[in-house]
Amino acid sequence: MLQGQTMNDTTTKQPGVFRRNPPIAGEAEAILAAQAGDETAFSKLYTLHKRRVYTLCLRMLGNVSEAEDMTQEAFLHLFRKIGSFRGESAFSTWLHRLTVNLVLMHLRKKGLQLVSLEETINPSDEEAPKRDFGSKDQRLTGSVDRVTLERAVAELPPGYRLVFVLHDVEGYEHNEIATMLECSTGNSKSQLHKARLKLRDMLRNPEALGEGAAQ
Repeated sequence: MLQGQTMNDTTTKQPGVFRRNPPIAGEAEAILAAQAGDETAFSKLYTLHKRRVYTLCLRMLGNVSEAEDMTQEAFLHLFRKIGSFRGESAFSTWLHRLTVNLVLMHLRKKGLQLVSLEETINPSDEEAPKRDFGSKDQRLTGSVDRVTLERAVAELPPGYRLVFVLHDVEGYEHNEIATMLECSTGNSKSQLHKARLKLRDMLRNPEALGEGAAQ
């Protein structure tokens, strides 16, 4: 969805575009050289992946300054940990997981509640999750302006935004999200349902959106 122009693409169970990227020419050689201490090779990996890492951080955090800081932190962490990469998964998948974990750690250190248990236990009638929540949302299907959608996602409450990005954009399953956020699978599904409701409301009146992630 955020990678393209339609919202229905992100509600499938396939991994997000970030995790589907095919091997990049020269990446394997750069990884081996960087593991051997070649700083030029590490710089190449930074150039190849910095945009995707930054985009992921921005979508999860909704703040440009924090996203820039966390992008730098992710690559500093990568510099220290690249020797532990064993090629058991694609490098982009491994880096993606590393980045997600760092952002979640950052949010926890800020004392931010990642999900709202109270809203899951006692949702309002009009927002109560339906029996099919967590599945494809046909009401979000169709063409959406990319910039408007990015701004709307950035304005979601943090817990909603995290679950929406992890599930609908990055392709994680609810059981994976539950482990990451230390909540129940039902809570993850509820947060996604509420995120979609809020997005739908915001997209009905896009001119009312603030600057969102551009702040």
